[in-house]
Amino acid sequence: QVQVVESGGGLVHPGGSLRLSCAASGSIFMIYATAWHRQAPGNQRELVARIHQTGSTNYADSVKGRFTISRDNAKKTVYLQMDSLKPEDTAVYYCAVQIQTTPVGDGRDYWGQGTQVTVSS
Repeated sequence: QVQVVESGGGLVHPGGSLRLSCAASGSIFMIYATAWHRQAPGNQRELVARIHQTGSTNYADSVKGRFTISRDNAKKTVYLQMDSLKPEDTAVYYCAVQIQTTPVGDGRDYWGQGTQVTVSS
């Protein structure tokens, strides 16, 4: 059993900041990558940022320079620091963790339940 739990969402004014957390727990042999996605009403889910096992990161163009993804390996937690927030960042933010649960086999994505981020004055 693997659990992925997001936290840290909320209501913030334009220009404000929030930090989201994504914590993985349970039967985890290896974590390959963790990604943050978001989905606004009427839109498709989109990739926001990803951090790989190597520590390399990539970001959607729309958030480059404003969002920062980081991790604490000991806590199996990944963070998304969101600065200079805009109304168009409003969405439900989901965390997907690519996890291998046994020494043999391939990893797969485990998703959290999502956390709402609302940017509004």
